[in-house]
Amino acid sequence: MFTSYTFTAADRFMRYVQIDTQSNPLSNTQPTTEKQKDLSRILVEELQAIGIHDAAMDEWGYVYATIPSNTEKNVPVLCFCAHVVTAPDASGTGVKPILHKSYDGGDISLPDDATQVLRRADFPYLEKLIGHDIITASGTTLLGSDDKAGVAEIMDAANFLIQHPDVKHGAIKLLFTPDEEVGRGTAKVDMQKLGAQFGYTLDGGEAGSLEDETFSADGVTLTINGVITHPGYAKDKMVNAVKIAGDVLASLPRAELSPETTDGKQGFIHPVRVDGIAEKCTIEFIIRDFVTDALKKKEDFLLSIVEMVMENYPAATFDFKVTEQYRNMKEVLDQHPRVVSFAKEAIERSGLKLKMESIRGGTDGSRLSFMGLPCPNLFAGEQAIHSKLEFISVQDMNKAVETIVHLTAIWEEKASM
Repeated sequence: MFTSYTFTAADRFMRYVQIDTQSNPLSNTQPTTEKQKDLSRILVEELQAIGIHDAAMDEWGYVYATIPSNTEKNVPVLCFCAHVVTAPDASGTGVKPILHKSYDGGDISLPDDATQVLRRADFPYLEKLIGHDIITASGTTLLGSDDKAGVAEIMDAANFLIQHPDVKHGAIKLLFTPDEEVGRGTAKVDMQKLGAQFGYTLDGGEAGSLEDETFSADGVTLTINGVITHPGYAKDKMVNAVKIAGDVLASLPRAELSPETTDGKQGFIHPVRVDGIAEKCTIEFIIRDFVTDALKKKEDFLLSIVEMVMENYPAATFDFKVTEQYRNMKEVLDQHPRVVSFAKEAIERSGLKLKMESIRGGTDGSRLSFMGLPCPNLFAGEQAIHSKLEFISVQDMNKAVETIVHLTAIWEEKASM
């Protein structure tokens, strides 16, 4: 099926990563940065150029497009989704992608910062990529494979399907979202406009991996109200909210319940931001667990720590606010086994070994699943994400394209007339 096809995912990817699309977690706008729309506009132009005429971007920066059905069968409408935004963890300005042909297994020193060295000892997956063509950034920025790899792969798969009408499939919806990295990727998705029944995000790592489970997630905002007065006359009067916040942070467990001390199916309590002055200080936490009911146990534990600290400051007050963020998509996907089983078959048809994984995080698919679109996560090939050592294999990207195409064909094959 693919022997005579020239894949375009890597070329698209190397163009897309040069467009700065970073999010701003402190912004209240939608999207959080207007520059995310710069890539969305390009995607619309490219989709229209390959013959997908309804491609359009809405006011929020979401791109919607449809590949029409070419079969008489009654095939459920599928959606393939990826996010244009990149994380704020490392600079996304001036990304210079570098293609390293036929990786030989040695260390890769990134040219713009000699301290940034990609080593097999640090990234064992590189062992599997010997002989592959690898893309990195230059050492001073992230690369942006999370999730411009997924974007490029969906675009290439769309290009393939338009060029190969002999591959029968139902209607396919394409969705490109902003702001996934700050938890707002689905905030303005129009589900009626999307009109899909099942979905797949392309936002995973190792080739062959399929993720049907995520953390469940809440956020906690702790606001501490101190007592303020002139520091020159503060004896027995001032109660410093910043110091109370420090006591709360110092009282968190050091050997457990944190990202740096947990892995696998273990959840955590993680302070992500502190902001304030002596009068008022805010700490923002994220709470994560694969078992939704366990979130409240962690929140109650955190609250007990806060209450214990606050006993030492009777004149101060606090507010403890819990906000639901997303839930473990497995709760939904287990009710729709086909959406996962067909993905497994597509990966195997692509010649890859299936690797089932649980995401210690979330994707747009987490929220979409609970919005009525069961949506597991397929591999995109991205590695060392959110860092200056981020890398990706061209061959892995091409396998993701093959998997998308096989998946559309499988849904058509299994459908009834």
